[in-house]
Amino acid sequence: MSEFPYAIVGFDLDGTLCDTAYDLGTALNRTLAFAGRTTFALPEVRRFIGGGSGQMLRSALIATGGCDEEAFPALQDRLFAYYSEAIAVHSRLFPGGEAMLDDLAARGVRLAVATNKREVFARQLLEELGLIGRFATVIGGDTLGPGTSKPAPDMLREMVARCGGGRAAFVGDTTFDIGAARAAALPVVAVSFGFHDLPPADLGADAVIDHFDELVPALARLA
Repeated sequence: MSEFPYAIVGFDLDGTLCDTAYDLGTALNRTLAFAGRTTFALPEVRRFIGGGSGQMLRSALIATGGCDEEAFPALQDRLFAYYSEAIAVHSRLFPGGEAMLDDLAARGVRLAVATNKREVFARQLLEELGLIGRFATVIGGDTLGPGTSKPAPDMLREMVARCGGGRAAFVGDTTFDIGAARAAALPVVAVSFGFHDLPPADLGADAVIDHFDELVPALARLA
């Protein structure tokens, strides 16, 4: 167990660790309905997720008639309120996630979350799912200030620093995650079951996995 090659493994949250599509989709649809826009069947919402809630809302507004930038902040606040009310109704770890986290922890790996989701919502979700204690740090898209969310490398560099340094890898599902890992010079694994903005094979990750029981072997091979 002690010979595992990585001291730190970081994870994106939405679409990587957890399937949050239905809860995000519910909040998004409530916001769209408030704005008088067309809503979406919940499985369709996956195509808007990635890059943070602001980008999700902006993409959905553009798809339903356009985004009024003056009205956008108030709609985003309404989205946040709806989401906070029901953040973990349907959201769960993807299959194999609990066993995978147990396995990494048993190997002495420090676990982290680096997500473009606002930190307060990332922490709320992890707390409501009973997962917050597993992670050495949780970094959100607003934690380090403007211009530092993925695909910028800042969050992943901060993740490594907060975890005490050492060899690190990252796991994600979108070009935001792979771009950040590349910019931070970290090996990166993509999950095929996430909320992709490109086909998984085209994301540019070092490896692609179809289930979390493949993650530890994939990381070992990358080393």
